[in-house]
Amino acid sequence: MIKAILVFNNHGKPRMSKFYQYFNEDMQQQIIKETFQLVSKRDDNVCNFLEGGSLIGGSDYKLIYRHYATLYFVFCVDSSESELGILDLIQVFVETLDKCFENVCELDLIFHVDKVHYILNELVMGGMVLETNMTEILTRIEDQNKLEKQEAGLAGAPARAVSAVKSINIPQQIKDIKLPDLPQAIKDLKF
Repeated sequence: MIKAILVFNNHGKPRMSKFYQYFNEDMQQQIIKETFQLVSKRDDNVCNFLEGGSLIGGSDYKLIYRHYATLYFVFCVDSSESELGILDLIQVFVETLDKCFENVCELDLIFHVDKVHYILNELVMGGMVLETNMTEILTRIEDQNKLEKQEAGLAGAPARAVSAVKSINIPQQIKDIKLPDLPQAIKDLKF
């Protein structure tokens, strides 16, 4: 089971974190810091997985990571997960981000946090892998984008309706029609 997914830059600044096991906020920050220290000091020519830090669960847990340009993608998993399977999952996640943002960079993760989390939720939910087929994930993201565009269109509908009514040429005789006053009995009714 996946316990946490962390993305941080070369300086240890977290750019995205998702914990599937409860840790209070201070503990989460310590886990991110310890994970960065463990992962960043490793050479590029060594394997991409190591035993988890003391905070995330010790030797029962593994840190599986990939380093792309200025970002580290780290999955904290228990011993039941396949290291190669998680490396493949990281690759699918990064390639999906790359297709959605056209050459994903650190700023995309900062300014589009909601979309990044949506993409991640298509891959992993509750610490369990849901989908690894990138075309299926991209189809779901495209469906979500269509829904967002429809909602934006619906939100603007009242304003468009008012401007459409204002632009209609109503003859002056209709504009000058006066409606009769309501009888006093109706005016006195209280609801």
